[in-house]
Amino acid sequence: MVLATAAMLAVSVGAGPAAAQPKVYSGREAAALRCSNTLALTAVALNGAELMSDIEKDLMIEITFLILDRHVSGTWHQKKQALRQVRDRRSVEETLQDYQRNAARCLRQFPIN
Repeated sequence: MVLATAAMLAVSVGAGPAAAQPKVYSGREAAALRCSNTLALTAVALNGAELMSDIEKDLMIEITFLILDRHVSGTWHQKKQALRQVRDRRSVEETLQDYQRNAARCLRQFPIN
């Protein structure tokens, strides 16, 4: 089952009339965005609390990059905008809880190799 199948993210990108239309992510792509946000934020938080090394943090950020690259359509600008929206909609505590519940599933659902 896809995480956050009901989640939809509308992102307005660029400038001008053609770019004014929002980029909408739903289904698997929205789930991939949420997983990416969860992995990245958790890595940064744990590293900041000195509970994760810089190497481990960098590895998790690389995994996030690969999930976005392989499982989310759009430009990098659109993907970053969507990640900001995901981040802004969830508290750090909610995101860390997502990590505990869903990290392994995220990695199975969105393979990077």
